[in-house]
Amino acid sequence: MPSGTIRTTSAARSPFFPTRLEAQLLAIYPATLLLGSILSTLTPAYRNAEYDNILQSYHPATAPAFFATKKNIFNVWFVKKGWGWASLAFAVFLYMWPGFGSGLSTRRIRAMLRYSLITLWWFLVTQWFFGPPLIDRGFVFTGGQCEKLGDPEQREEMSDSRVFLTAAACKRAGRKWAGGHDISGHVFLLIMGSALLGFEILPALTRWEGLRDGRRIMLEDGKVASVSVEKDPDAEKYEPPTQGVPIPISVAGLMWWMLLMTAAFFHTWFEKFTGFLVAFAGLWVVYFLPRGVPQVRAVLGMPGV
Repeated sequence: MPSGTIRTTSAARSPFFPTRLEAQLLAIYPATLLLGSILSTLTPAYRNAEYDNILQSYHPATAPAFFATKKNIFNVWFVKKGWGWASLAFAVFLYMWPGFGSGLSTRRIRAMLRYSLITLWWFLVTQWFFGPPLIDRGFVFTGGQCEKLGDPEQREEMSDSRVFLTAAACKRAGRKWAGGHDISGHVFLLIMGSALLGFEILPALTRWEGLRDGRRIMLEDGKVASVSVEKDPDAEKYEPPTQGVPIPISVAGLMWWMLLMTAAFFHTWFEKFTGFLVAFAGLWVVYFLPRGVPQVRAVLGMPGV
């Protein structure tokens, strides 16, 4: 959102709700999960292939498609390293987009803070939460544990130490992670990474006609107002600045494709749904909570403002 184009008008809609444009962006995710599930359910090649619920993957020899195996190159080099790719794309945008101003501007600092909070949520959910990450703690809480492959009788033998194990440590030990609810880490990561990029680059696109959409905010006096982008009278003379935008869009697009592949080939519907919910919880705190809480907005700001 270019400097000097912020317009505030009275509005009654809750500041915690997305704008029409943001709602369309967010609706892509449940629609993608639904499309992937329909694809895997209705296509005979997928429905008849042998799927291992423990390994959460099709067996390589009978996998119905290239993307149905965990060892496909996009899963190994892109999804498995997904937060690194999202971080790189965000860094390019942060450095190159003129809308942040020059140097270490307030807008740039606030964008870095938003990215840091999103990254912290990703880290706590998938990497470490004072021990095992939240995904693994949830798995154990719902009755899961590390078992010896092909020997479910070993469950009781491991019961005293299972809470300290993670899915990664279990698999490295040649065992299987079984018995609990496994929130889809892939769905969580792909939604978080692509939505982070989407929300941050959206202001770089709002100077095009049709993309200006007011966001509601709560003022310090308790009134609700709308922050929107005014039409630039000179907009016809030049193209809006898009430096740094193509790379984030490309990474977000590939993340969307891999989300569709994940929805079609991996995890159960409920595991994908909980991955979606956990991702949205983090996004809401960073991108919607500040609109209704002026004190939080003073620290995190909003993209483009």
